[in-house]
Amino acid sequence: MGKITGFMEIKRESNPRRPVAERIRDYREYELKMPEEKLRQQGARCMDCGIPFCHRGCPLGNIIPDWNDLVYRGRWREAIERLHWTNNFPEFTGRVCPAPCEEACVLNINNDPVTIKQLEKHIVDHAWAEGWIAPQPNPRRTGKKVAVVGSGPSGMACAQQLARAGHSVTLYERADRIGGLLRYGIPDFKLEKWQVERRVEQMKAEGVEIVTNCRVGTDLHADQLQREFDAIVLTIGSTKPRDLPVPGRDLKGIHFAMEFLPQQNKRNAGDTIPPEIAITATGKRVVILGGGDTGSDCLGTSNRQGALSVHQFELLPVPPEKRTPAMPWPDWPMILRTSTSHEEGVIRDWSINTKFFEGENGVVKKLHGVRLNWKNENGRMTMEEIPGSEFTLDCDLVLLALGFLGPEPDTIVAELGLNLDPRGNIACVNYQSSVPGVFAAGDARRGQSLVVWAIWEGRECARAVDTYLMGETFLPASPEL
Repeated sequence: MGKITGFMEIKRESNPRRPVAERIRDYREYELKMPEEKLRQQGARCMDCGIPFCHRGCPLGNIIPDWNDLVYRGRWREAIERLHWTNNFPEFTGRVCPAPCEEACVLNINNDPVTIKQLEKHIVDHAWAEGWIAPQPNPRRTGKKVAVVGSGPSGMACAQQLARAGHSVTLYERADRIGGLLRYGIPDFKLEKWQVERRVEQMKAEGVEIVTNCRVGTDLHADQLQREFDAIVLTIGSTKPRDLPVPGRDLKGIHFAMEFLPQQNKRNAGDTIPPEIAITATGKRVVILGGGDTGSDCLGTSNRQGALSVHQFELLPVPPEKRTPAMPWPDWPMILRTSTSHEEGVIRDWSINTKFFEGENGVVKKLHGVRLNWKNENGRMTMEEIPGSEFTLDCDLVLLALGFLGPEPDTIVAELGLNLDPRGNIACVNYQSSVPGVFAAGDARRGQSLVVWAIWEGRECARAVDTYLMGETFLPASPEL
């Protein structure tokens, strides 16, 4: 694929970015567009590698070498068709996916991998600009009705696939806008929300009915859904946050990340946040606990709000900068990663355990922590506090970005009496739960994961629902991983 000798002649070149001093003043996308000629050169770097391990790295099984080659040859319309074979929303994954495909690229063994994510993003942006992406309504209706509860990437993908199969689909969302974490978790500087809205309009044109501000299990109960629909799909995400049960946790100024991030997305959408519940980092000394993507999103948002300082602490030790023998190619390596938000200003530290918080007049003012020593005991990592390493840090706002523990159990999950797996996720066999006709997909089924996994789950769940309703399915199958 690509130019046979391209990987030897052309160096990897990433998208240009807006200067830090400029981009932290607003919430617009931080990346700039790369000229078409340079994109074609990057596509030319894709090797004729025989076994394209990028397929294995991509949860969606995207046919990456094909559209790399098509970009190289300037055949953009064919490229978007090939990309849409496996991915409903490449403009989402091309912006927020961590690109496990690039880690699995054969060229990554001893060189810089192909800029797969960058090419994916530009293919779909080019296609929208040319007007090549249009609704695909099915003129033949099956007469079957499906309710999809939860409108994150998994719910959106599942609803779209089922509508294209000819079913009548209603997509329910408890928030005021569609998109789930795409809408109210991921900051606008990573994914501007008109990108989401454009796909919502496409889905509406394909026959998907949208219902917002509806909390299924409270405003609309399970028995009513079971009476009105032939199948129910739960794509409600993994939204139960991991807490930090230490003294002082109840002080004001300590919040979960998902209490903080949605508010800024709402402001950007033109909403007004009542002062009594508003959470901002403006002029504050911020501490973010958790070193993952959510913590990074809190960091970028805090800097844009004008934080006085930002510290980001991680419980685990600092990862290595490169692969080790314990992280062989093509597996995803747990290495040190620096996001664009980190480039914008932060003090990062690892092996830190928070002992307790101290406050004044009920508001947090200090974090008390201790440094840790991590040891490998019989293949298991254990931690111990380093004597004399205790410290305090002044803070006015603490954001907990510690991950999620599964779907909230006191919702429709409880109403339906669904079985859960040992991790608290909805237990399924081929996406069908313990209650016949009730399916689950995405983070609610597999646990907290990536947007790309959510889309794959939604697509595969749609196939399972279609088969349940019709006895067979003609929806496209994602490649086996």
